[in-house]
Amino acid sequence: MTRLVTANIALSLDGHYHGAGGPPDFGQFIPYVSTDVARAQLTRIHENATTAVLGRSSAEGFLGYWSTVAEDNNADPHDRGYAQWLVDVEKVIFSTTLTEAPGQNSRVASGSIPDVLADLKATGEGDILVNTSPSIIKPLLAADAIDRLYLMIFPELTGGGERLFDDGLPASAWTLTHQETGKLGELALVYDRAR
Repeated sequence: MTRLVTANIALSLDGHYHGAGGPPDFGQFIPYVSTDVARAQLTRIHENATTAVLGRSSAEGFLGYWSTVAEDNNADPHDRGYAQWLVDVEKVIFSTTLTEAPGQNSRVASGSIPDVLADLKATGEGDILVNTSPSIIKPLLAADAIDRLYLMIFPELTGGGERLFDDGLPASAWTLTHQETGKLGELALVYDRAR
């Protein structure tokens, strides 16, 4: 069975993955990340994945936070399941500055992101999840190297911030394979690349 390269990210209605204040400006998304729909999507993204791919800033932020959730017996079961998966899974962290990978089962990668992912896809089993790392998702979209997109769309206009889908991407068709709407208007969407 061929490994799928999957990617997970949350976006505002105006297509931004953070607010106008830059990468730390995630405040408008906070009301939506702990809803039942968002937590079900959190489980969905990792249930078939055996490798996590992260950018340096995502890895440094995620691994510190989620390792504490993995040990918290009172955490939501969806959160704890994802946290335990993230701690245990093989992790490939893209960085040009790290000399040592943070967290267990981690290694640092550099070079061409599409080439590294193509090598990963050719070996092993299970999906490869590019987890909330736009610095990796964008070059993969540009190379048409993503097989599945997990999107959470939050009903907010951020009025600024960076966009995931930049002009100039190659044209591509996607098939909606899952959709769910939450009580706050958040959408969990899964799109498979139609090839």
